[in-house]
Amino acid sequence: MLSPATTNDTAAGGPGGPPTRRSLFTRYAAIFLSVVCLAVVTSGALDIWFSYREQKELLVRIQREQAEAAAAKISQFITEIENQMGWATLLPWNASTFGEWRFDAFRLLHQAPALMEISQLDASGFEQFRISRYARDVIGSHMDYSNKPAFYEAEKNKVYYGPIYFVNGSEPYMTIALAGSRKDYGVIVGQVNLKFIWDIVSQIKAGKHGQAYLVDGKSRLIAHPDISLVLRNIDMSRLPQVRAVEQAKGEPTANRSFTAVNLQGKRVLSAYARIVPLNWFVFVDAPLDEAFAPLYSSITRSAIVMLGALGLALFASLLLTRSMVVPIRALRDGAVRIGGGDLSHRISIETNDELEALGNQFNAMATRLEESHATLERKVEERTHQLEMANLAKSRFIAVASHDLRQPLHALGLFVGQLRGRIQAKERSLILSRIDLALAAMNELFNALLDISKLDAGAMSPSFTSFSVAQLLKYIEMTFAEVAKEKGLSLRIVPCDVWIRSDFILLERIMFNLVSNAVRYTALGKVVIGCRRKGSHLTIEVWDSGPGIAVDHRQNIFSEFYRIARSENDRRGGLGLGLAIVDRLCRLLNHPIRLISAEGKGSCFAVSVPIATKRERTEEHLPIRNRIDISRGKSIVVVDDDPLVLEGMSGLFKSWGCEVVTASNKEAVLAALSEQRIAPDLIISDYHLPRGMTGIEVIEAVRGALRAPIPAFLISGDTDQSSLRDAESKGFHLLHKPVEPMALRAMCNMAFRGGKVTTTAI
Repeated sequence: MLSPATTNDTAAGGPGGPPTRRSLFTRYAAIFLSVVCLAVVTSGALDIWFSYREQKELLVRIQREQAEAAAAKISQFITEIENQMGWATLLPWNASTFGEWRFDAFRLLHQAPALMEISQLDASGFEQFRISRYARDVIGSHMDYSNKPAFYEAEKNKVYYGPIYFVNGSEPYMTIALAGSRKDYGVIVGQVNLKFIWDIVSQIKAGKHGQAYLVDGKSRLIAHPDISLVLRNIDMSRLPQVRAVEQAKGEPTANRSFTAVNLQGKRVLSAYARIVPLNWFVFVDAPLDEAFAPLYSSITRSAIVMLGALGLALFASLLLTRSMVVPIRALRDGAVRIGGGDLSHRISIETNDELEALGNQFNAMATRLEESHATLERKVEERTHQLEMANLAKSRFIAVASHDLRQPLHALGLFVGQLRGRIQAKERSLILSRIDLALAAMNELFNALLDISKLDAGAMSPSFTSFSVAQLLKYIEMTFAEVAKEKGLSLRIVPCDVWIRSDFILLERIMFNLVSNAVRYTALGKVVIGCRRKGSHLTIEVWDSGPGIAVDHRQNIFSEFYRIARSENDRRGGLGLGLAIVDRLCRLLNHPIRLISAEGKGSCFAVSVPIATKRERTEEHLPIRNRIDISRGKSIVVVDDDPLVLEGMSGLFKSWGCEVVTASNKEAVLAALSEQRIAPDLIISDYHLPRGMTGIEVIEAVRGALRAPIPAFLISGDTDQSSLRDAESKGFHLLHKPVEPMALRAMCNMAFRGGKVTTTAI
């Protein structure tokens, strides 16, 4: 356990430290309390919400059932009157049947108390007799009702329900007319007192103060427990629930309940049901405060429980926070002392939990720091030695590169000097061939250095596809068959059609370097290229019968400019960069390379490549070796600030049959194109131009002036990756100087075709 001194010192914030007990303690207590409060409040709120939903659904269901029951009773009331009136329409009207008609009419008034008056209309719409409860009977009045809705609507629809009207301004009435089963039977018309519906409506109780009422299709009040409201002929459309039903045109809504107000302006929960034959609506309203009184009591109880839970959470959070904060402060003070240099200090915490384990980790860290401090000077010396070795390697790299670059430059100068003298045509041709060899050597060195620079800078991004290794083997055979034959070597390609997954261009570059070395260093015998399947990988192997590689050289052959000295007269050595490029490309593609060699017998370089799955074996477009020249007759614009480069490019393109426009800046190229009034087929521009302008700006200016998407690409002598990223972001290809004429022609052909050429392919 912590000692009292440690606890007091920690509570004060430690010697020389700010007081932190209150802030740390308060922070963690607030966090724990907030988490518990959030859980309790969320749980309580969800419980209240679901209780509210359930209570409301229960009330709505009860009110809806009450409204539907009342609607069924009222509909039954009207239906019974119709059925009673129907007996009077079964006989045709004539003088012989008058006695029977009158008997049926008296019986109908006796059986239907709500029926106040009955009239018999003949087939022409003339009244034959009228029997009433409150007036004298009328016989043979022959009043014409043929133009009244009670007659023609009944004749048309067999039944007619008239609008509500009030007798003496007090009692609501309606007219019901029924047509006979045959057209000559006439129509019987009854006047129905709707005051009897009041009994049905007044019996519906929605709680203590809830009410039910009946409105017609025009939103007028027909029945209400307060009969005085009915006698006022009140328009109920001012109530939201009635207005909503009226706007729905009487169609049943998805939820036949509303939170609205009653005639007194009090908020109520309202439900309704429709009486289909009459298009009347029964509404049942219950005051919200009365409806949700049980829910309010439940909320009060839940609030009390929540307050008790929050109080308990506060106490638990304070207790838990204290048990955490005290060990944490001990850890902090110990870390301060260890960080201040007191590596012998140890933290003592006995809580038997993760905090104690953390304290032990701090102590173990202090022990390791003591050990590290003891060996720090030795490690610094080792790192210094490594940096010195790296600087020496860099200096050696620069020195060797400078030497290999000076050699062809020196030879080139000598050959050019010979051309200035008087020499014969045969000697001139020989010197020109030597100049071509010197230029090829320089170009090979520059390209190799540029490739190594790109790989070290991470500028190459592989593009993995699935393809058959047979295509790669075919390209190897096409490239090296003649070279091996000229040296008297046997080049054998073992067929294989396994599909692999890699970057075709970069893997081809690896294999070409390996096969080229095998052919170069093998004087007699053969070179064999074959494949071995090992699990999920395919090993592509290059075997040769050359001199082999000694054990002491095998660790260095993948270094830059490392060449094995054979003999003083051996001139077969390359630049010493091929295997360095192979090693970097293999690491970029994650293709392990392995060397097997026996001195005096030969060597084998094996590259392991993953085999493509069946789903990955989709046909990919491999790079096409297209040698068809389509540049002849094209118009090309060349922009460069170096006059020698402009002269060389112009002469090269003219030798290919192209028309060339050269310029050193944007203004010059726009002026030349305006003067010649031609639209070029291709724009080639140096990336860096005078006054801080780039070739991208020149290309866009020419395209804008001519209003045409002219194909274009960039050339640069700068290997900085920012220029490459800038060109790629604008959609331009960037070639690095020096550019071989064949690579330049291939790029032009690709541009003329509108093809996409990656920097890897170039």
